Amino acid sequence: MPPSSSALIIAIDGPAGSGKSTTARRVAERLGYLYLDTGAMYRAVALGFLEAGYEDPEAAPAAFLETLDVGAVPAEGGMRTLLNGRDVSEAIREPAVSALASRAAVLPAVRQRLVEAQRQIARRQLEQGRGVVLDGRDIGTVVFPEADVKVFLVADLDVRARRRRQEGLARGQDRSLAEVRAELQDRDARDQSRAVAPLRKADDAVLLDTSGLSIDEQVEAVLRLAAERNLSTPVK
Repeated sequence: MPPSSSALIIAIDGPAGSGKSTTARRVAERLGYLYLDTGAMYRAVALGFLEAGYEDPEAAPAAFLETLDVGAVPAEGGMRTLLNGRDVSEAIREPAVSALASRAAVLPAVRQRLVEAQRQIARRQLEQGRGVVLDGRDIGTVVFPEADVKVFLVADLDVRARRRRQEGLARGQDRSLAEVRAELQDRDARDQSRAVAPLRKADDAVLLDTSGLSIDEQVEAVLRLAAERNLSTPVK
């Protein structure tokens, strides 16, 4: 599919392991859009806390956050995540970083800083006539409630655990399925119950259960929604 005649903001939300990152990345590739992995930006902040010795992000001085410069640059196959100018795209996938990311994400100062950064990146793309695909947990509800296309992905917990374990194995992380499942269940509970921007489906988002879908089928479903939206959007 060629780049769209009208640049759109596509928001893909959902819990860990639902397939949102892979789907978002491939949708962006197909449309010629920028892919922005917002979860990776929170992981980068979590990595910054860990590297500074703050295993509890709330224990870090307020000024510490100002020392962390999180960025994202387009790259083949998606995007690369930068922390103070250093490419940390692989380091942020470590289990310890993942566990801390959801705790850091509930801090108002962290969210305020990264949400504004995400909005600025996306708006620059639109000004250049290019669309953007963002995935996370609050894109359609908080970051871009005015997004042109909103999709909320869900999947059975056991399916998500198997997917996440396979991802870990591909990176050399051999953890039991039970351990991964328990981690996801705990992450879901934290994300859904947090006071700041909890994980939830936007009222106008399309619910897509990916339990029995391949990645290609997920991508095609989102592309159909984007095509429908473009048909109803005047060409600029």
